[in-house]
Amino acid sequence: MKTDSIERPLENELNNRKLNFEKTASVEKKRIYAEGLEKVKENNIVGNALQVGDTAIDFTLQNASGKNVTLYNELKKGPVILMWYRGGWCPYCNMTLHYMQESLSEFKKYNANLLALTPETPDNSISTKEKHDLQFEVLSDIDNIVARQYKVVFKLTDDVKEAYENSFGLSNYNNNDKGELPLAVTYIIGQDRVIKYAFLDADYRNRAEPKDLVEFLKENK
Repeated sequence: MKTDSIERPLENELNNRKLNFEKTASVEKKRIYAEGLEKVKENNIVGNALQVGDTAIDFTLQNASGKNVTLYNELKKGPVILMWYRGGWCPYCNMTLHYMQESLSEFKKYNANLLALTPETPDNSISTKEKHDLQFEVLSDIDNIVARQYKVVFKLTDDVKEAYENSFGLSNYNNNDKGELPLAVTYIIGQDRVIKYAFLDADYRNRAEPKDLVEFLKENK
């Protein structure tokens, strides 16, 4: 169930960012990114990913401080909102992290914990966590190992990979030159370890609206 558009601040900000990109980006840049998105769609990453009704796969990853966090242990406390973001270099991710932080108290009303996974190294993820004063766990999924298990990882086209490398040095953030990223997925996992909600989109500029997550938790408490 979606909330009214006036109450969808993240979606509104993301859409404004998209419009600005269309107005200011070069024709070549728009072509490269459009072809990259089309490749994700062609490879059916969304369709192959874990879906509602699937059992969430357990994992243990380090948070920004080097502490191990295990999914199934977190589920003992309550449902888990599990989301992937591409990196602190991604403006769409930074917008999403900001609004997820703003909604954290609402998530906690329903005993839900938020885990954010990124392929960035811990050093880079802690910079993101500190920059946004995030009060939830940010976990480094180095080499997209967990993303691969959830089938949400994809390979960038050569042109997009080159553009990212030239623009901000993606390989330095992820400590590899594989040119792989996760979809911007958000799941809600129940304490029975089953995925109850899934936001899956081939376009990284589209994200789960926090208010939708709160509404889902409220209706399924």
